[in-house]
Amino acid sequence: MAYRKTPAELRRLEAAREHLVARATSVVAEVGWAQASVTAVADSAGIAAGSVYQHFPSKAALAVEVFRRAAGREVEVLGEVLHGPGDPVERIGRGVEVFARRALENRGLAYALLAAPAEPAVGAERLDFRRRYRALFAEVVHEGIAAGLLPEQNGEITAAALTGAIGEVLVDPLGTPDETTTGALIAELTAMALRCAGADPATA
Repeated sequence: MAYRKTPAELRRLEAAREHLVARATSVVAEVGWAQASVTAVADSAGIAAGSVYQHFPSKAALAVEVFRRAAGREVEVLGEVLHGPGDPVERIGRGVEVFARRALENRGLAYALLAAPAEPAVGAERLDFRRRYRALFAEVVHEGIAAGLLPEQNGEITAAALTGAIGEVLVDPLGTPDETTTGALIAELTAMALRCAGADPATA
C-alpha cells in the first residue's frame, strides 16, 4: 500500500512551498531572472539547494510560478480598477496611474515582469499576460465607444498600443530610480494613454 502524507505533512509542505516562492520572488526582484539561481533562492529561503527540487522540478518551473503569481496579482489589481467606479475614460486613466505607481514602488520586480531577460518559459508567460492586459483595456475602450466618450476605433488595436506603450515608457525609469520625477512621469504616462484612446486628458 502506497504511503499517503498526513494532513499535517501536506500543510507543512505547502507552507514550505509558499515560503520558497516568496523568497524566490524577492531574489528575482533584487537580482533579476538570470542571477536568481537555485542556490541563491535556496540560500535566501534557508534551505539546501536540493530541497528546492522537492517542490519544483527545475529552475524554470520555479521561475514560471514566481512570474504567474506576481503578474497575476498585477492583472487582478488592474482589473479591479478598470471594472471599478467612474466612466470608462476615468477608469482608463486611473488604471494606468495605479499600474505605473505600483511598478515604480517595486521597481526590481516590475522590471523583471516587464522586460528583464528571462528564459523561454518565462518569456512565454510574459506574452500570455500581455494578452490579459490587452483584454482588460479593450473591454473598457469598447465601453467608452458605446457611451460616446471615445471616438470609433478598433478597441483591440488601441488596447495593444496602450499595453505596449505603458511597458515601454516604464522600462528605463524602472532601471534608473529617480523619485523626484515619479509624479510627473505618471501624469505624462496617464495623459498619453488617454490621448491614445482618443480622450482629452484635460477633461478626464
